[in-house]
Parts: sequence; structure tokens; C-alpha cells
Amino acid sequence: MLLLGLQSAYADIGFRKWEEDPDEPKWQESEATLPAFPKDEDLLEFYVSAVTPNRFFVDAKSISVGTDGVVRFALVVKTAGGATNVSFEGIRCGAMEYRLYASGRADGTWAKARASEWKPIENKPVNRHHAALNRDYFCPSTAPIGNPEEGRDALKRGKHPDAK
Repeated sequence: MLLLGLQSAYADIGFRKWEEDPDEPKWQESEATLPAFPKDEDLLEFYVSAVTPNRFFVDAKSISVGTDGVVRFALVVKTAGGATNVSFEGIRCGAMEYRLYASGRADGTWAKARASEWKPIENKPVNRHHAALNRDYFCPSTAPIGNPEEGRDALKRGKHPDAK
């Protein structure tokens, strides 16, 4: 029984080594440049879930697609209690990860995130905004949008035409 378990573990490790191409260059993230602080007239609201009391927006002017394949954007969340949270974030489509680069301050400036690392996108019932942006707007068929206009168009339509 123990031998069977070890054999299975070894086979799994061998399979993963076979899948990874040692000659393929490792992914390298481009430097993220903070955008201008969002203005209300540039916000595009997007649907997240029927169960969330919050409203979610992306600043249309902040959307960018890096040479690294990361879709970056300013996110604005307006809570039912009246608070507004502003952040500058990025999504890696194929990896299904997001990253917080900066948080917005009340005076309209950015504060760079202290612990900025890639985290898995979770499809939670209430605040599933990263999952919605990933699947429905910025990463149709797991590939990033081709340009910022494609992202703005998806947000205006309510969904990317290629989203499943």
C-alpha cells in the first residue's frame, strides 16, 4: 500500500516535470505605472452578483494591457454604507490571479501597496468582482483582451462577446 502511494507521488512529480518546458522563458512582469486618479465621469459600472449590496466600477481611462499579458485598471467599489474604496489592480488571465498595486486615498492620491503579490481569484458569492472581471470582461476564453478599447467595450455591453 505504501509502495503504491510513493509510486503515485513519483509519477505525479515526473508528469509535472514533463509538462514544464525548461527552455521556455519564465514569465516576467512589466513595471506597473500608476494611472491618474479615477474621476466619476470615467467610471463604467459592471455586474458582479445579485447578492452583493456593493456597486463596482472600472475607470475607463485606466485600463491597460501590458506586454506581460496583465490587464491593469483602477477599481472603484461603492458600498451600501456609503464608503468608496479605490484601488489599482492587475489580472493575469491564464493564471487566474490578481494583484493590488495601490490603494486610493481620500485626497485623490495613490498609496503603493506594501504587500503586493499575486493571489488566486476566488469566485465567492458576494464580492466576486475579480472573478467577474476575469471571466466576463477582461479575459474571455482565458486570454487577455487585445487592447484597452476592447475592455471598455465589454464593460459598456455588460459582458465581453467571447465570454462564456
